[in-house]
Amino acid sequence: MKIGSFIKLHRIEQKMTQEELALGIVSVSYLSKIENDHTLASTEIISLLCKRLNIEPLEMSGESLQELCQEWYSKLFEVNDKNEIIELYEKIKSYMKSSIAEELLMFEIHTIRYLLVIGRPKEACKQIEKLSEIEDTFDHTHAYFWYKFRGNYHSIYNEFNKAMKMYQLAEETGNVLDLSNNEKADLQYTIGVTHSKLRNTLETIDYAESALKTYREQYNFIRCAQCHILLGISYRRIRLYEKAIENHNLAKQLGELNNNRQVIQLANQNLGYLYSTTGNNREAMKHYEAVVNDTDVDLNARLPAIASLIKEYYSIEEIGQTRNMVNQGLDLLDQLQNKKRYQLYYYIIYTYQHVLNGEMESFEKIVTEEFLPYLELHKDYVNIVVYTTMLADYYEKLHKYKDAVFYHKQASQAYEQLTNI
Repeated sequence: MKIGSFIKLHRIEQKMTQEELALGIVSVSYLSKIENDHTLASTEIISLLCKRLNIEPLEMSGESLQELCQEWYSKLFEVNDKNEIIELYEKIKSYMKSSIAEELLMFEIHTIRYLLVIGRPKEACKQIEKLSEIEDTFDHTHAYFWYKFRGNYHSIYNEFNKAMKMYQLAEETGNVLDLSNNEKADLQYTIGVTHSKLRNTLETIDYAESALKTYREQYNFIRCAQCHILLGISYRRIRLYEKAIENHNLAKQLGELNNNRQVIQLANQNLGYLYSTTGNNREAMKHYEAVVNDTDVDLNARLPAIASLIKEYYSIEEIGQTRNMVNQGLDLLDQLQNKKRYQLYYYIIYTYQHVLNGEMESFEKIVTEEFLPYLELHKDYVNIVVYTTMLADYYEKLHKYKDAVFYHKQASQAYEQLTNI
């Protein structure tokens, strides 16, 4: 990264305009040429610009800072203590703030990932906007992580087509780099997950198998378990149920071997869904209940299990248990900070609450005006089938046969989409 790009990045960081930085030193047009590396300014001008920005025009102790950054980068890709990650970030930032360091740009790009890891996606968006102004200065290594972390950002908001585009750009860029096997496997797994979200089943299997091969060689059992879960989901979708159960159970065993509750309960959640798909409600509920009753796992695991149990109990007309799960779900929703991320479960829980309370107009309104448009936007055909069928049954009871036929048709079309995936 050239000196002009460093100056531009620090100016943007400090929310200073070109006019404010250039005043009394150079013209704005000349500063623009410096920042875009279209001219080589004198040492005196660079010193004056750096002085106004309160940065040193000399590199810091390179090796020690690089080692510190590498330690921080590695912590962003595994489950680590968030306070430790934040503390290390603040330490590195204090160095970067007042000096021109070669590692600055890579640090700024990794800050996108950092903000997502600690649950601040809106700030990650601002970081992306800031770095977009200097995107043309990125080398291949910078571009690789830039695309990858932008993919991570879109994934947070369930924008999986946008995420896939970014991941594919990262993959193309990574082909000209000497990436570590672990980094290659991480991208393969991430692309596999995204293909799974888009229901590209065969592609999911290819990428998951490639990542699994590397993780086996490294004896990274948790990552192996995550790949097995991805494979289990894929095999269930193509109705190879025995292979699906085998992979989920392998994941569960690896989670138990490492005492990782998150992996164990993610396997249980997927086993529950598999047994529900095959009509074995009792076996499905046993696995869902294991997740819900495990207070050591976070909301990411418990909320989907509660939503699943609500549907299971309601389908077998155990109304008391359904209401109990709805109440537990409402309690968890109250604890959420990023509610948009869990919007699906918000709709599921409130839909059933309205039905249980006999609030049928509210049920009709939330499903037709909010829930179904949300499901259609995300191409969630499984849930479209479930809730259009609920609406059709509701209209049949009211003798509104035209509406009932309409939603039965919607359910049929969604099912056709589902079987064609």
